[in-house]
Amino acid sequence: MAIESHLAELEKRHQALEQEISEALSHPSTDDLHLLELKRKKLYVKDEIARLRQGAIVH
Repeated sequence: MAIESHLAELEKRHQALEQEISEALSHPSTDDLHLLELKRKKLYVKDEIARLRQGAIVH
């Protein structure tokens, strides 16, 4: 049960980062380094979700 709740939290975080990236892209003055950091965080969360799902399938 803990894995499912952790996955749900990661999916919420992934969605929030996606929204933040979208908002940042709509502003022409967005700092490229900040945008890059947001994208890295989003990718990390996506990888973590995939890792947890793979672990859940194996067990």
